[in-house]
Amino acid sequence: MRNQMTQNDFVKYLEQEEIQTFEIQNLKSTLDLDNRTINEIVENLVVKGFLSRIERGKYCRANFRDENVIGSFLAKESAVAYWSALNIYGLTEQFSNKIFIQTTQPKKEVEFAGTIYQFVKIQSKKRTGIVFSGYGNHRFPITDIEKTIVDCFDLPQYSGGFAELIRAFYQAKLSAAKLIDYCNAVDNIAIIKRLGFLSELFEKKNLTNFVKFARSRVNCSYNLFDTFGENRGEPNSDWNLRMNLSKENILGIIQNQY
Repeated sequence: MRNQMTQNDFVKYLEQEEIQTFEIQNLKSTLDLDNRTINEIVENLVVKGFLSRIERGKYCRANFRDENVIGSFLAKESAVAYWSALNIYGLTEQFSNKIFIQTTQPKKEVEFAGTIYQFVKIQSKKRTGIVFSGYGNHRFPITDIEKTIVDCFDLPQYSGGFAELIRAFYQAKLSAAKLIDYCNAVDNIAIIKRLGFLSELFEKKNLTNFVKFARSRVNCSYNLFDTFGENRGEPNSDWNLRMNLSKENILGIIQNQY
């Protein structure tokens, strides 16, 4: 057992292995250290400013502040998603004071170094469309553009507002096949109808197959187009949507006039 490891040895190990974030229990096993030894080393390095404690048992190098890496490190089966992903893809000009992390595990909000990390729990069947962004120590999982759009329409409260979401959908270059796959995974007929309606309104020619799919999923129930809007508006019988946001207002949104 390497209980003779010094604080300098520990710092050198982190540098050699290019470790920026770590869970203390994992390094304890890797370095074959007992709880007392590794806790003393890590706590002393925190006091000296070489390490920062993110939350109990999880640490990072003191000068490491990549919010996307830290956020996805904090939860298992996680990915940067929703408003945060829209920002990364350049699909919104608004910035949140939170980093939104999608995960299959329940986890409370974490605040670290002035940043709030909000964790949104989803069912395992909805965990799809995960890609990686960045390189080396700055590599992190993120929902791809199509999954981000579907997720945001599914849970618009994490997306910076419905108007911003409409603009994002209008601007995004999307794959019909991916949209179909992700809509099937999320299994929310109301968002399928909203996305189908917008695809048709914006004449997104590459989404012809998605519109056909969306039409095949239209049910008898009427849903509000804007989930945050009032229960009023003209019914759209093609999509069984109550248009509490008119076509004119929607077109005004994409022209930044709403």
